[in-house]
Amino acid sequence: MKKIDIFKIATYPAVIIVFLLFAGMLFLYFTNALPALHKYGLDLYLKNVWKAAEEPSKEVYGIAAAIWGSIYTSIIAIIIALPLSVAYAIFIVDYAPKKLKNFFTILSDIMAGLPTIIYGIWGAFFLVPFLRDLVMKPLYRYLSFLPFFSYPPVGGYSYFSAGVLLAIMITPFASAIIREAYNMVPLTYKEAIYSLGATRYEATKILLGYIKPAIISGTILAFGRAIGETVAVSLVIGNTFNITLALFAPGYTISSLIANQFGNAFIYEYMTPVLFAAGLTLFVIGLVVNVIGLKILKRWEESVRL
Repeated sequence: MKKIDIFKIATYPAVIIVFLLFAGMLFLYFTNALPALHKYGLDLYLKNVWKAAEEPSKEVYGIAAAIWGSIYTSIIAIIIALPLSVAYAIFIVDYAPKKLKNFFTILSDIMAGLPTIIYGIWGAFFLVPFLRDLVMKPLYRYLSFLPFFSYPPVGGYSYFSAGVLLAIMITPFASAIIREAYNMVPLTYKEAIYSLGATRYEATKILLGYIKPAIISGTILAFGRAIGETVAVSLVIGNTFNITLALFAPGYTISSLIANQFGNAFIYEYMTPVLFAAGLTLFVIGLVVNVIGLKILKRWEESVRL
């Protein structure tokens, strides 16, 4: 007679509840976004316009700038955060003194768990002025002929500021994934590398190649986290409808758009459905990115266990 796993049966309700919550959220966003999707069609995602009007026929919306801002700031964040995350993970595992390993690990975990409003206020009052005066203005002065640095950094609230702040926020998250993967490398592999006469630098380089899928998955998951950030980004990005490669130009993200416009959206007939459509877009992007990252990480973990 087959033994019944009571614990397994007891966990089924939790799984069902989580699935129903997920499906319910997706259904809610889709149904509330339908009026906007029906009225504007693909133009909602392809045009950069935001004209609110009390008369519904005069309302015109396009969230292309917000979609661009979400992707652009997240890419900037990943470019900055990836080398920092890898370096921090390697330092904790291989180079940090034993007495300080736990300290740096706990510090990283605390930073990953801090409320985002703390990062946002710090970013608005310290990071933005710092970047504006010491980074943006010199780059604009000497490299303004390049498209990336062609916008004058008047206030400092820009794609660049948002990207740097996001990088600071996601670095602890990405480094934790990379650190765990680096720790999972079998000791025999490390011993084999050193037995061949490899230096510490060469061994680290080989091991990083071994955990490359984990680094990729950590980067993808960090991207998914960055693209959905709301409060912190809305305080430093400038909240302007722009589609440009200029790093120092103000912009918008989907999250900051929803946060800034949702309070008065009920006044207009189509603004609320448009914001739900924007949220649905962010929902889908985040879902796809996280699923890809988790699949890569799972495959790598399975290969390591073998």
